[in-house]
Amino acid sequence: MHPPLPQYPAKLHALYLQHLLAEKRAVDFESECSISTDRFFQKGGGIMFGVLTARDREGNEVLLKAFSGSLGGKRNLPGWALHLVDEQDYTAYLQQYDNRIKELAGSPEQAALSREALCRYYSLYSLSTIDGERIPLYACFPPDGIPTGSGDCCTIKLLHAALRAGLHPLSMAEFFFGNSPNREHLAFYGPCDEKCKPILQHMLGLDIVYRDQHIAVVNKQAGLLSVPGRTQDKIDSAESRIRALFPDAPLQCATHRLDMDTSGLLVIALNKEAHRRMHSLFREQQVKKRYVALLEGVLKEESGTITLPFRSDITNRPHQVYDEVHGKWGTTLYKRLCVERNREGRLVTRVEFEPLTGRTHQLRLHSSHPKGLGIPIAGDRLYGSGMQDRLYLHAHMISFVHPITGELMTFSSDVPF
Repeated sequence: MHPPLPQYPAKLHALYLQHLLAEKRAVDFESECSISTDRFFQKGGGIMFGVLTARDREGNEVLLKAFSGSLGGKRNLPGWALHLVDEQDYTAYLQQYDNRIKELAGSPEQAALSREALCRYYSLYSLSTIDGERIPLYACFPPDGIPTGSGDCCTIKLLHAALRAGLHPLSMAEFFFGNSPNREHLAFYGPCDEKCKPILQHMLGLDIVYRDQHIAVVNKQAGLLSVPGRTQDKIDSAESRIRALFPDAPLQCATHRLDMDTSGLLVIALNKEAHRRMHSLFREQQVKKRYVALLEGVLKEESGTITLPFRSDITNRPHQVYDEVHGKWGTTLYKRLCVERNREGRLVTRVEFEPLTGRTHQLRLHSSHPKGLGIPIAGDRLYGSGMQDRLYLHAHMISFVHPITGELMTFSSDVPF
Protein backbone atom coordinates (compact mmCIF):
# COMPACT_ATOMS: atom_id res chain seq x y z
CA MET A 1 0.00 0.00 0.00
CA HIS A 2 1.01 3.65 -0.37
CA PRO A 3 2.73 5.03 2.76
CA PRO A 4 0.17 7.00 4.80
CA LEU A 5 2.76 9.64 5.79
CA PRO A 6 5.39 11.57 3.81
CA GLN A 7 8.81 9.89 3.69
CA TYR A 8 10.79 13.07 4.36
CA PRO A 9 12.43 14.00 6.68
CA ALA A 10 12.20 10.46 8.16
CA LYS A 11 14.02 9.05 5.14
CA LEU A 12 17.08 11.15 5.92
CA HIS A 13 17.25 9.64 9.40
CA ALA A 14 16.66 6.18 7.90
CA LEU A 15 19.58 6.67 5.50
CA TYR A 16 21.79 7.56 8.45
CA LEU A 17 20.61 4.40 10.23
CA GLN A 18 21.58 2.40 7.14
CA HIS A 19 25.04 3.99 7.30
CA LEU A 20 25.45 3.03 10.97
CA LEU A 21 24.33 -0.56 10.37
CA ALA A 22 26.76 -0.95 7.47
CA GLU A 23 29.67 0.77 9.22
CA LYS A 24 29.37 -0.91 12.62
CA ARG A 25 28.09 -4.23 11.24
CA ALA A 26 25.99 -4.38 14.38
CA VAL A 27 22.75 -3.08 15.86
CA ASP A 28 23.65 -1.13 18.98
CA PHE A 29 20.94 -0.88 21.61
CA GLU A 30 22.15 2.08 23.67
CA SER A 31 25.30 0.16 24.68
CA GLU A 32 23.34 -2.45 26.65
CA CYS A 33 23.89 -5.06 23.98
CA SER A 34 24.93 -5.40 20.38
CA ILE A 35 23.65 -7.77 17.70
CA SER A 36 25.78 -8.52 14.65
CA THR A 37 24.19 -7.70 11.30
CA ASP A 38 25.79 -10.84 9.80
CA ARG A 39 22.69 -12.80 10.79
CA PHE A 40 20.60 -10.63 8.45
CA PHE A 41 22.48 -11.96 5.43
CA GLN A 42 21.83 -15.60 6.19
CA LYS A 43 19.08 -17.28 4.19
CA GLY A 44 15.78 -15.59 5.05
CA GLY A 45 17.50 -13.52 7.71
CA GLY A 46 16.65 -10.01 6.52
CA ILE A 47 14.60 -7.58 8.56
CA MET A 48 12.71 -4.31 8.16
CA PHE A 49 13.81 -1.16 9.99
CA GLY A 50 11.72 1.98 10.23
CA VAL A 51 12.01 5.59 11.38
CA LEU A 52 9.19 8.00 12.25
CA THR A 53 9.38 11.71 13.01
CA ALA A 54 6.70 13.29 15.17
CA ARG A 55 5.89 16.51 16.99
CA ASP A 56 5.08 16.66 20.70
CA ARG A 57 2.59 19.03 22.35
CA GLU A 58 5.28 21.70 22.78
CA GLY A 59 6.17 21.58 19.09
CA ASN A 60 9.44 19.72 19.51
CA GLU A 61 10.46 17.09 16.93
CA VAL A 62 10.69 13.54 18.26
CA LEU A 63 12.45 10.67 16.47
CA LEU A 64 11.27 7.06 16.84
CA LYS A 65 12.80 3.92 15.35
CA ALA A 66 11.63 0.31 15.16
CA PHE A 67 12.46 -3.12 13.80
CA SER A 68 9.96 -5.69 12.60
CA GLY A 69 9.30 -8.80 14.68
CA SER A 70 12.09 -9.55 17.15
CA LEU A 71 15.89 -9.36 17.22
CA GLY A 72 18.09 -11.94 18.88
CA GLY A 73 15.01 -13.47 20.44
CA LYS A 74 14.11 -10.15 22.08
CA ARG A 75 10.91 -8.26 21.36
CA ASN A 76 11.81 -5.09 23.29
CA LEU A 77 15.22 -3.42 23.30
CA PRO A 78 16.38 -0.06 24.70
CA GLY A 79 15.95 2.92 22.42
CA TRP A 80 13.48 1.24 20.05
CA ALA A 81 9.69 1.29 19.79
CA LEU A 82 8.11 -1.25 22.11
CA HIS A 83 6.24 -4.34 21.01
CA LEU A 84 2.47 -3.93 21.16
CA VAL A 85 2.09 -6.78 23.67
CA ASP A 86 3.03 -5.85 27.22
CA GLU A 87 6.07 -7.79 28.43
CA GLN A 88 4.38 -9.02 31.62
CA ASP A 89 1.33 -10.21 29.66
CA TYR A 90 3.62 -12.01 27.22
CA THR A 91 5.50 -13.75 30.04
CA ALA A 92 2.22 -14.91 31.60
CA TYR A 93 1.07 -16.14 28.20
CA LEU A 94 4.24 -18.23 27.74
CA GLN A 95 3.87 -19.71 31.21
CA GLN A 96 0.31 -20.71 30.41
CA TYR A 97 0.90 -22.36 27.04
CA ASP A 98 4.56 -22.99 26.15
CA ASN A 99 5.32 -26.07 28.24
CA ARG A 100 1.86 -27.58 27.71
CA ILE A 101 2.25 -27.40 23.91
CA LYS A 102 5.71 -29.01 24.08
CA GLU A 103 4.39 -31.83 26.28
CA LEU A 104 1.67 -32.59 23.72
CA ALA A 105 4.11 -32.74 20.77
CA GLY A 106 2.81 -35.01 18.02
CA SER A 107 -0.61 -35.56 19.59
CA PRO A 108 -3.99 -34.40 18.19
CA GLU A 109 -4.43 -32.22 21.26
CA GLN A 110 -1.34 -30.19 20.37
CA ALA A 111 -2.93 -28.66 17.28
CA ALA A 112 -6.07 -27.64 19.17
CA LEU A 113 -4.05 -26.12 22.02
CA SER A 114 -1.80 -24.28 19.53
CA ARG A 115 -4.86 -22.70 17.90
CA GLU A 116 -6.18 -21.71 21.31
CA ALA A 117 -2.80 -20.23 22.22
CA LEU A 118 -2.63 -18.21 19.00
CA CYS A 119 -6.09 -16.74 19.60
CA ARG A 120 -5.08 -15.87 23.13
CA TYR A 121 -1.86 -14.24 21.91
CA TYR A 122 -3.64 -12.01 19.41
CA SER A 123 -6.09 -10.95 22.12
CA LEU A 124 -3.14 -9.35 23.97
CA TYR A 125 -2.58 -6.78 21.20
CA SER A 126 -3.98 -3.31 21.86
CA LEU A 127 -3.66 -0.59 19.21
CA SER A 128 -3.63 3.17 19.77
CA THR A 129 -5.73 5.26 17.37
CA ILE A 130 -5.36 8.83 16.18
CA ASP A 131 -8.40 9.92 18.22
CA GLY A 132 -6.90 8.61 21.47
CA GLU A 133 -8.82 5.34 21.67
CA ARG A 134 -7.50 1.78 22.06
CA ILE A 135 -8.79 -1.05 19.89
CA PRO A 136 -8.08 -4.81 19.84
CA LEU A 137 -6.27 -6.42 16.92
CA TYR A 138 -9.34 -8.58 16.26
CA ALA A 139 -11.31 -5.44 15.33
CA CYS A 140 -9.10 -4.95 12.26
CA PHE A 141 -9.64 -8.29 10.52
CA PRO A 142 -12.54 -10.50 9.38
CA PRO A 143 -13.60 -13.37 11.65
CA ASP A 144 -11.88 -15.99 9.48
CA GLY A 145 -8.45 -15.13 10.83
CA ILE A 146 -5.56 -12.77 11.43
CA PRO A 147 -2.47 -13.09 9.19
CA THR A 148 0.61 -14.33 11.02
CA GLY A 149 2.82 -11.48 12.19
CA SER A 150 0.08 -8.85 12.17
CA GLY A 151 0.91 -6.00 14.52
CA ASP A 152 4.65 -6.74 14.47
CA CYS A 153 5.59 -4.61 11.44
CA CYS A 154 7.60 -1.39 11.77
CA THR A 155 4.74 0.78 10.55
CA ILE A 156 2.36 -0.42 13.24
CA LYS A 157 4.97 -0.31 16.02
CA LEU A 158 5.99 3.24 15.12
CA LEU A 159 2.49 4.66 14.78
CA HIS A 160 1.32 2.92 17.95
CA ALA A 161 4.29 4.32 19.89
CA ALA A 162 3.69 7.84 18.59
CA LEU A 163 -0.07 7.87 19.16
CA ARG A 164 0.22 6.24 22.57
CA ALA A 165 2.62 8.99 23.66
CA GLY A 166 0.33 11.74 22.36
CA LEU A 167 2.70 12.67 19.54
CA HIS A 168 1.61 13.93 16.14
CA PRO A 169 3.18 11.76 13.37
CA LEU A 170 4.89 13.78 10.62
CA SER A 171 6.84 11.39 8.38
CA MET A 172 7.86 7.75 8.19
CA ALA A 173 10.27 5.62 6.16
CA GLU A 174 11.00 1.88 6.19
CA PHE A 175 13.79 -0.09 4.55
CA PHE A 176 14.84 -3.71 4.25
CA PHE A 177 18.22 -4.80 5.55
CA GLY A 178 19.75 -8.17 4.69
CA ASN A 179 19.02 -11.16 2.49
CA SER A 180 15.66 -12.09 1.02
CA PRO A 181 14.44 -13.55 -2.30
CA ASN A 182 11.56 -11.07 -2.33
CA ARG A 183 13.13 -7.83 -1.11
CA GLU A 184 16.18 -5.79 -2.01
CA HIS A 185 18.84 -4.90 0.53
CA LEU A 186 18.56 -1.24 1.64
CA ALA A 187 15.48 -0.62 -0.55
CA PHE A 188 12.61 1.42 0.90
CA TYR A 189 9.12 -0.10 1.06
CA GLY A 190 5.64 0.97 2.04
CA PRO A 191 3.39 -0.91 4.48
CA CYS A 192 2.16 -4.32 3.32
CA ASP A 193 -1.41 -4.78 2.12
CA GLU A 194 -2.13 -8.05 3.91
CA LYS A 195 -1.16 -7.20 7.48
CA CYS A 196 -0.66 -3.44 7.76
CA LYS A 197 -3.42 -1.96 5.61
CA PRO A 198 -6.39 -3.27 7.67
CA ILE A 199 -4.73 -2.15 10.91
CA LEU A 200 -3.83 1.31 9.58
CA GLN A 201 -7.42 1.90 8.47
CA HIS A 202 -8.51 1.49 12.09
CA MET A 203 -5.59 3.35 13.66
CA LEU A 204 -5.92 6.36 11.34
CA GLY A 205 -9.66 6.12 10.73
CA LEU A 206 -9.09 6.26 6.98
CA ASP A 207 -7.98 4.05 4.11
CA ILE A 208 -5.39 6.27 2.39
CA VAL A 209 -4.98 4.98 -1.17
CA TYR A 210 -2.51 7.64 -2.29
CA ARG A 211 -0.76 10.67 -0.84
CA ASP A 212 1.84 13.18 -1.95
CA GLN A 213 2.60 16.69 -0.73
CA HIS A 214 -0.37 18.16 -2.61
CA ILE A 215 -3.25 15.67 -2.58
CA ALA A 216 -4.48 12.51 -0.90
CA VAL A 217 -6.98 9.95 -2.20
CA VAL A 218 -8.93 8.09 0.46
CA ASN A 219 -11.29 5.15 0.20
CA LYS A 220 -14.16 6.45 2.35
CA GLN A 221 -16.25 3.91 4.19
CA ALA A 222 -20.06 3.94 4.06
CA GLY A 223 -21.57 5.80 7.01
CA LEU A 224 -18.83 8.46 7.22
CA LEU A 225 -19.53 12.04 6.16
CA SER A 226 -17.26 13.55 3.51
CA VAL A 227 -17.24 16.92 5.30
CA PRO A 228 -18.36 17.95 8.79
CA GLY A 229 -21.99 18.88 9.37
CA ARG A 230 -23.28 21.85 11.33
CA THR A 231 -24.14 20.04 14.56
CA GLN A 232 -21.85 18.50 17.17
CA ASP A 233 -22.87 14.94 16.28
CA LYS A 234 -21.79 15.47 12.67
CA ILE A 235 -18.24 16.76 13.19
CA ASP A 236 -16.60 13.42 12.40
CA SER A 237 -15.89 13.14 8.67
CA ALA A 238 -13.26 12.16 6.13
CA GLU A 239 -12.21 15.80 6.00
CA SER A 240 -11.81 16.16 9.78
CA ARG A 241 -9.89 12.88 9.99
CA ILE A 242 -7.48 14.01 7.27
CA ARG A 243 -6.92 17.31 9.07
CA ALA A 244 -6.18 15.43 12.29
CA LEU A 245 -3.42 13.61 10.41
CA PHE A 246 -2.33 16.58 8.25
CA PRO A 247 -3.04 19.71 10.33
CA ASP A 248 -1.62 22.03 7.64
CA ALA A 249 -4.31 20.97 5.16
CA PRO A 250 -6.90 23.65 4.28
CA LEU A 251 -9.92 23.94 6.56
CA GLN A 252 -12.09 22.79 3.66
CA CYS A 253 -9.82 20.22 2.04
CA ALA A 254 -12.30 17.82 0.37
CA THR A 255 -12.39 18.67 -3.35
CA HIS A 256 -15.75 16.96 -3.91
CA ARG A 257 -18.25 14.96 -1.87
CA LEU A 258 -19.69 11.50 -1.55
CA ASP A 259 -22.99 10.99 0.25
CA MET A 260 -22.54 9.71 3.79
CA ASP A 261 -24.03 6.34 2.83
CA THR A 262 -21.84 6.03 -0.29
CA SER A 263 -18.40 4.44 -0.05
CA GLY A 264 -15.45 4.93 -2.35
CA LEU A 265 -12.71 7.21 -3.61
CA LEU A 266 -12.52 10.80 -2.41
CA VAL A 267 -9.83 13.34 -3.39
CA ILE A 268 -8.45 15.57 -0.64
CA ALA A 269 -6.31 18.67 -1.21
CA LEU A 270 -3.42 19.16 1.21
CA ASN A 271 -2.80 22.80 0.29
CA LYS A 272 -4.88 25.72 -0.99
CA GLU A 273 -3.43 25.78 -4.50
CA ALA A 274 -4.15 22.07 -5.03
CA HIS A 275 -7.70 22.65 -3.76
CA ARG A 276 -8.25 25.58 -6.12
CA ARG A 277 -7.02 23.66 -9.15
CA MET A 278 -8.91 20.45 -8.28
CA HIS A 279 -12.08 22.52 -7.88
CA SER A 280 -11.51 23.92 -11.37
CA LEU A 281 -11.08 20.41 -12.79
CA PHE A 282 -14.42 19.35 -11.31
CA ARG A 283 -16.15 22.54 -12.47
CA GLU A 284 -14.85 22.03 -16.01
CA GLN A 285 -15.88 18.33 -15.93
CA GLN A 286 -12.29 17.17 -16.34
CA VAL A 287 -12.60 14.45 -13.69
CA LYS A 288 -13.87 11.01 -14.69
CA LYS A 289 -15.65 8.94 -12.03
CA ARG A 290 -17.25 5.53 -12.12
CA TYR A 291 -19.49 3.87 -9.55
CA VAL A 292 -20.80 0.36 -9.05
CA ALA A 293 -24.27 -0.18 -7.58
CA LEU A 294 -26.76 -2.95 -6.89
CA LEU A 295 -30.31 -2.15 -8.01
CA GLU A 296 -33.37 -3.59 -6.25
CA GLY A 297 -34.61 -5.54 -9.26
CA VAL A 298 -33.83 -6.58 -12.81
CA LEU A 299 -32.71 -3.94 -15.30
CA LYS A 300 -33.52 -5.01 -18.85
CA GLU A 301 -31.54 -2.38 -20.75
CA GLU A 302 -27.84 -3.13 -21.28
CA SER A 303 -26.68 0.50 -21.36
CA GLY A 304 -27.83 4.02 -21.94
CA THR A 305 -27.86 7.67 -20.91
CA ILE A 306 -30.07 9.35 -18.30
CA THR A 307 -30.61 13.12 -18.32
CA LEU A 308 -33.05 14.46 -15.71
CA PRO A 309 -33.55 17.71 -13.71
CA PHE A 310 -33.88 17.80 -9.92
CA ARG A 311 -33.94 20.45 -7.20
CA SER A 312 -33.94 20.47 -3.43
CA ASP A 313 -37.28 19.77 -1.73
CA ILE A 314 -37.32 22.74 0.67
CA THR A 315 -40.09 21.13 2.75
CA ASN A 316 -38.31 17.79 3.10
CA ARG A 317 -34.54 18.20 3.07
CA PRO A 318 -32.28 16.52 1.98
CA HIS A 319 -34.71 15.00 -0.55
CA GLN A 320 -34.52 16.11 -4.16
CA VAL A 321 -37.58 16.38 -6.43
CA TYR A 322 -38.06 16.23 -10.20
CA ASP A 323 -38.55 19.72 -11.64
CA GLU A 324 -38.16 20.54 -15.35
CA VAL A 325 -38.54 24.29 -14.71
CA HIS A 326 -36.31 25.01 -11.72
CA GLY A 327 -34.27 21.81 -11.45
CA LYS A 328 -30.61 21.37 -12.38
CA TRP A 329 -30.07 18.92 -15.20
CA GLY A 330 -27.77 16.01 -14.58
CA THR A 331 -26.47 13.34 -16.98
CA THR A 332 -25.38 9.78 -16.19
CA LEU A 333 -24.11 6.98 -18.41
CA TYR A 334 -24.98 3.48 -17.22
CA LYS A 335 -24.01 -0.07 -18.14
CA ARG A 336 -25.55 -3.30 -16.85
CA LEU A 337 -22.83 -5.62 -15.58
CA CYS A 338 -24.86 -8.65 -14.52
CA VAL A 339 -28.00 -9.88 -12.79
CA GLU A 340 -27.36 -11.82 -9.58
CA ARG A 341 -29.02 -12.91 -6.36
CA ASN A 342 -28.41 -11.12 -3.09
CA ARG A 343 -28.05 -12.81 0.29
CA GLU A 344 -31.84 -13.09 0.62
CA GLY A 345 -32.10 -14.79 -2.77
CA ARG A 346 -33.71 -11.82 -4.52
CA LEU A 347 -32.66 -10.83 -8.03
CA VAL A 348 -30.61 -7.63 -8.19
CA THR A 349 -28.75 -5.91 -11.01
CA ARG A 350 -25.13 -4.87 -10.75
CA VAL A 351 -24.58 -1.71 -12.79
CA GLU A 352 -21.76 0.71 -13.46
CA PHE A 353 -22.53 4.43 -13.50
CA GLU A 354 -20.45 7.22 -15.00
CA PRO A 355 -21.85 10.60 -13.96
CA LEU A 356 -21.05 13.40 -16.40
CA THR A 357 -22.33 15.99 -13.90
CA GLY A 358 -22.21 16.15 -10.12
CA ARG A 359 -25.71 16.91 -8.84
CA THR A 360 -26.86 16.10 -5.31
CA HIS A 361 -28.03 12.46 -5.07
CA GLN A 362 -27.70 12.24 -8.86
CA LEU A 363 -27.12 8.48 -9.18
CA ARG A 364 -29.70 7.62 -6.54
CA LEU A 365 -32.33 9.75 -8.30
CA HIS A 366 -31.45 8.59 -11.81
CA SER A 367 -31.83 5.02 -10.57
CA SER A 368 -35.06 5.34 -8.61
CA HIS A 369 -37.13 7.87 -10.58
CA PRO A 370 -39.66 6.46 -13.09
CA LYS A 371 -38.20 8.71 -15.81
CA GLY A 372 -34.80 7.20 -15.11
CA LEU A 373 -34.19 3.48 -14.54
CA GLY A 374 -37.19 3.17 -12.22
CA ILE A 375 -35.26 0.81 -9.90
CA PRO A 376 -33.77 2.23 -6.67
CA ILE A 377 -30.31 1.36 -5.44
CA ALA A 378 -30.41 -1.33 -2.76
CA GLY A 379 -30.28 0.10 0.74
CA ASP A 380 -31.35 3.61 -0.30
CA ARG A 381 -33.10 5.13 2.74
CA LEU A 382 -34.29 8.22 0.84
CA TYR A 383 -35.47 6.93 -2.53
CA GLY A 384 -35.82 3.15 -2.01
CA SER A 385 -36.89 0.63 0.60
CA GLY A 386 -33.77 1.17 2.70
CA MET A 387 -34.08 -2.36 4.08
CA GLN A 388 -30.37 -3.19 3.86
CA ASP A 389 -27.24 -2.95 5.98
CA ARG A 390 -25.86 -0.15 3.76
CA LEU A 391 -26.37 1.79 0.55
CA TYR A 392 -25.03 -0.44 -2.21
CA LEU A 393 -23.23 2.33 -4.10
CA HIS A 394 -19.44 2.55 -4.32
CA ALA A 395 -17.22 5.06 -6.13
CA HIS A 396 -14.69 2.57 -7.48
CA MET A 397 -12.71 4.64 -10.03
CA ILE A 398 -11.55 8.23 -10.39
CA SER A 399 -9.23 9.72 -13.01
CA PHE A 400 -7.89 13.26 -13.33
CA VAL A 401 -4.82 15.29 -14.20
CA HIS A 402 -2.77 16.01 -11.08
CA PRO A 403 -3.51 19.64 -10.11
CA ILE A 404 0.18 20.52 -9.61
CA THR A 405 2.34 18.09 -11.62
CA GLY A 406 0.01 17.66 -14.61
CA GLU A 407 0.41 13.87 -14.48
CA LEU A 408 -2.61 11.72 -15.35
CA MET A 409 -3.74 9.99 -12.17
CA THR A 410 -6.12 7.01 -12.14
CA PHE A 411 -7.19 5.21 -8.98
CA SER A 412 -9.49 2.27 -8.35
CA SER A 413 -10.72 0.41 -5.30
CA ASP A 414 -12.33 -2.96 -4.77
CA VAL A 415 -16.12 -2.98 -4.59
CA PRO A 416 -17.02 -4.11 -1.04
CA PHE A 417 -20.22 -5.90 -2.07
